[in-house]
Amino acid sequence: MSTPDETLREPAPDGGPELLPEPPHPVNWNILTADEAETEWLELNAWVNWLRRTYGLPAAVIPPLWHRHPELVWELSALHLHWLGAYDPEQNGSAPLGWHRDFADARHRLREWVAASGTRLDRDRPTRQTVWPGEEPAAPVEETPITDRDADFVQHVLDDVARRRAAEDEFYRNLDPDTGEIHP
Repeated sequence: MSTPDETLREPAPDGGPELLPEPPHPVNWNILTADEAETEWLELNAWVNWLRRTYGLPAAVIPPLWHRHPELVWELSALHLHWLGAYDPEQNGSAPLGWHRDFADARHRLREWVAASGTRLDRDRPTRQTVWPGEEPAAPVEETPITDRDADFVQHVLDDVARRRAAEDEFYRNLDPDTGEIHP
């Protein structure tokens, strides 16, 4: 029978000794590469699905199109990281209790974010933005029906990864390989 540490080990890419997986780390959605973003989206989506089913969370806490609302992405991503840390085998035995305490606080914040964003079980709209004096007026916000949540998620991830990859390609196109300088 294997120990928990042995089941966590992964083979090294070069065939060398086994490696422990990377410890949980904060996710800064603003600076992820295309490949990192794809991995993080898929991991977060799987965890959010587990969370909502395990705890019976209503759409008022986690709506189907949470992935289209940055305020929900950041909150859920932080909650996921906290959960990973709390349930790490090296963690103190009382860490899960702390996670549940913080989860109660997060559910209140999630309800507030969902109410402010206007996303619901069957329809969604972009989160309204307050226009400050001197800024261009905001475009009208339209609600759209939610017909296939999973298809919407997949398209959202594909679009995000493509946008990030285009930005990376543009960066490298303007990078001088000899000097490391960026040319406009």
